[in-house]
Amino acid sequence: MFPMRSFSANPWQAYALPGRAGELPPERGGDRHIQLLTKELRKRLPALYSQEDNPDPIVVAKFFTPDSSWTWYAIEGSPVDEDGYYDTDKPKTDFCFFGLVSGIEAELGYFSLSELESVRGLFGLPVERDLYFEPVRLSKVKSLCGV
Repeated sequence: MFPMRSFSANPWQAYALPGRAGELPPERGGDRHIQLLTKELRKRLPALYSQEDNPDPIVVAKFFTPDSSWTWYAIEGSPVDEDGYYDTDKPKTDFCFFGLVSGIEAELGYFSLSELESVRGLFGLPVERDLYFEPVRLSKVKSLCGV
């Protein structure tokens, strides 16, 4: 004879993942956190507007959504105040990058650290930093993105 199994009021509860939608439980890697902007990366990134005269600047970092096709390539960046300005005496509350964003289309533009931290892909996974990315010229990245 087989042992009796009791079910809760919701028989599907046994299959539900703990936490909010899009979060992985700790046993599946949900407690891991990739720091998008490290102290070392801050030091390596040129300040905003310092590369604007360079026709083919170096791309220093790559961020991506592991469960969709969006990728952000950072060329330069600086801490910014609540209004998005880097050259004021106000306290700095965010970090602004300039680089190539490849999603629906590939284009140069600005993106912030807070935006990267808030983005979730199709399965709710957060943006990650490519830990093995080697700095490369923008022209090389553009060719990889089909620009």
